Amino acid sequence: MQSLYLLGVGVLAVIALVLAIVIFNFFGLWLRARIANAPVGIGKMVGMRLRKVPVGLIVDNRITAVKAGIDIPSDPLEAHYLAGGDVSHVILALIAADKAGISLDFNRACAIDLATKGTGKTVLEAVRTSINPKIIDVPSAAMGRTTIDGVAKDGIGVKVKARVTVRSHLDRFVGGATEETIIARVGEGIVTSIGSADTYKDVLENPDRISKLVLHKGLDSGTAFEILSIDIADVDIGDNIGAKLQTEQADADKRVAQAKAEVRRAAAVAVEQEMRARTQEMRAKVVEAESLVPQAMADAFRSGNLGIMDYVRMKNVQADTTMRESIGAAEKPPTETP
Repeated sequence: MQSLYLLGVGVLAVIALVLAIVIFNFFGLWLRARIANAPVGIGKMVGMRLRKVPVGLIVDNRITAVKAGIDIPSDPLEAHYLAGGDVSHVILALIAADKAGISLDFNRACAIDLATKGTGKTVLEAVRTSINPKIIDVPSAAMGRTTIDGVAKDGIGVKVKARVTVRSHLDRFVGGATEETIIARVGEGIVTSIGSADTYKDVLENPDRISKLVLHKGLDSGTAFEILSIDIADVDIGDNIGAKLQTEQADADKRVAQAKAEVRRAAAVAVEQEMRARTQEMRAKVVEAESLVPQAMADAFRSGNLGIMDYVRMKNVQADTTMRESIGAAEKPPTETP
C-alpha cells in the first residue's frame, strides 16, 4: 500500500510539473487572447508547439484580425503557415482591403500570398496597389534603355517615354501576367502607333493619339493589373532612318555594280589574252609557211621550173615594192594626236 501511495504521489507530481510547464509557457498567450476576445485553447497551443509552429505569431495575428473586425480561427492561420505562407502579410492585407471596401476573403488572400512567394511581391503590396494605383515607367530601368523608339511613315525616328498608371486586379492576381507583360505590351502599342503616323509631325502635334490607341487595345487583359491611364512623358526626334536606309541601299547597289563591272572587265581581259594567244599562233603559222618558200624555190631550180632570170625579176619586183611602200610612208601626213 505504501508503494502504491508513493507511485500515485509521483504520478501526481509529474502531472503537476507538466501542467506547471504548460501554464508557464502558454498561460500568458492564452490570457492575452482571452482578454482580446480572440480565444485560443491551450490544447491548440500545445499542438502548435509540437508541430513547430510559432504560437506567438498565430495568436498575435488572430488578435490583430479580431480587433480589426475579422474573425479568423487559429487553424486556418496555422495551415497557411505550414504551407509556407506569410501569416502577418495576409492579416494586414485583409485588414487593409476591409477598410478600403475591397472584397477579399481569407482563401483568396492566402492564394495571392503563395503565388507571390519568391517573386519579391507580397499580398499586402497587391492590396495596397489596388487601393493606391502605382506608376510604371515604360521602358523600365531594367531594360537598359531610356526610350521606346519607333519610325513614322516618312522615315523619321521618334523616341517616346511613357508612364502607365495601374491598379492591382485581385481577382486576376493569381495566374495573371506581371508588370513585365504590361511594359512589353505598352511598348509594342507605342511602336505601332508611331509607325501608323504619316509623318513624325503628327506624333509631335498630338502625342495623346499614342495613349488613346494603346488604351483602346485592352492591353491589361490576362494580367494582374488594370490600366487606368497611359501618359506620354516625353517625345523626341530620333535619326532619319529612311534616309539612312536609302544611303545604305545606294552603297550596296554601288558595290554590286562595281562587282559586276569587275566581272565584265575580267572577262574582257580574258578574251583579249585569248585573242593575243591566237594572233601569236597565226603568226607562228605564217612564219612556218614562209620558211617553206626557200625550200620550194630550191626544188623549183632543181626541177627546172624556175630559171635564174625569173628569180632576178622576182627580186626586182620585191625591191620595187619595198621602195614604193617606203615612199608612200614618207609622203603620208602625220596623224593628229587627240
